[in-house]
Amino acid sequence: MSKNSSGGEKFKSKIGGQALIEGIMMLGPDTGAMACRLPDGSVDVETWKENGGKNAPWYKKVPLVRGCTSFVTSLVKGYKYMMRSAEKQLTEEEKAAEEEASAIFNAMMYIGMIVGIFLAVGLFVFLPKWIAGLIPGISDKRIIRSVVEGVMKIAIFVGYMALISLMKDIKRQFMYHGAEHKTIACHEAELPLTVENVRLQSRFHKRCGTSFIFIVLIISIFVMCFVPFTVTWKRIAASLVLLPLVVGVSYECIRFAGRNDNLLTKILSAPGLAMQRITTREPDDSMIECAIAALTPCIPEDKADDNW
Repeated sequence: MSKNSSGGEKFKSKIGGQALIEGIMMLGPDTGAMACRLPDGSVDVETWKENGGKNAPWYKKVPLVRGCTSFVTSLVKGYKYMMRSAEKQLTEEEKAAEEEASAIFNAMMYIGMIVGIFLAVGLFVFLPKWIAGLIPGISDKRIIRSVVEGVMKIAIFVGYMALISLMKDIKRQFMYHGAEHKTIACHEAELPLTVENVRLQSRFHKRCGTSFIFIVLIISIFVMCFVPFTVTWKRIAASLVLLPLVVGVSYECIRFAGRNDNLLTKILSAPGLAMQRITTREPDDSMIECAIAALTPCIPEDKADDNW
């Protein structure tokens, strides 16, 4: 993370977050919180217990395993609270109508999640491998083909994020993403959590989920270089089977990058930080207020529990 005139990073926090619809979710070692700006202008805050810190289960401590479990739980919680934040934007009349059709709404929510998973597999697994298999001269050269597939996956990811960033609602979500990063940076600089202090911080953070996705894409290139198959469907199957390994290794890489500041970690973090120029925007003060409201309950009493 870049240093700044208001103090710079003093420690690396375990607290992470996610932008929601008109709000932010933060996850601390022992507490999670969601703060949303309601249609009437007020800020609604929900908190819950997290099984992290000293009481974390074994699978959150074992290298490689912790990466896979963290990835899955982050997806599930992220989707759950994204839907929860959307519900908070409904008017009373809309809420009443939703209650009458709650079964249909829940079914549509899960269908949407399943469709999203299939879309991700199609875009980032099937499509690059299918296209690479059609390119003359590389289909039977696994290393060159793996690099081509990886470059296409990165291009699809960057293009997709750039395209959706043009949407009005996504722009606001990216502004909340910036507020999340800036508030965590303020906390790590050990400054009081005020709008003025948060506004001065960088919106780029190397322990961001965007950086994690980039590392996953890069690690997948190296892993697929060792897969002996050249038949497209076998390469697709192999990439799905090896996904837990890729995610686990990527998680350890981002932990290493987050804990250290040297040339290697700067190189490792550079693509993700560059991508954050798309996935984060400068927030307004009302968004920063939401981020502060979400972060505050997640700060553990014992600072040792908060060290990354």
